[in-house]
Amino acid sequence: MIDLKARAKKLKLDIPSVYIALKKKETPIIAKVFALMTVGYALSPIDLIPDFIPAIGFLDDIILLPLLIALTVKFIPKEVFNQCRIEAEHLWNDGKPEKWYYSIPIILIWVFLILLILKPFIT
Repeated sequence: MIDLKARAKKLKLDIPSVYIALKKKETPIIAKVFALMTVGYALSPIDLIPDFIPAIGFLDDIILLPLLIALTVKFIPKEVFNQCRIEAEHLWNDGKPEKWYYSIPIILIWVFLILLILKPFIT
């Protein structure tokens, strides 16, 4: 039987680990591309299948996100990803992000996209 609690805990650690791998110079370019897509999708409020659709709404979060993470991890050298996992374990301190500024690039991307979408309506 699949231990969902253990898989969820691993997933919770792997998402920040993938993000940390983005900063590492040892991470290959292809891994950085997949890592950016994975982290962007994980933090995105927009899903391929909206969550409000009963039953299948969470399928993309249950299937697609772990699949993206697994694919990304395959491109990251094992020793680099193990180091990223260690760093991710210490990322949170007393329930607050120790390095909250990691979220700034994602926020800036979303602000840029929103402004890009709204530009025709503003001018």
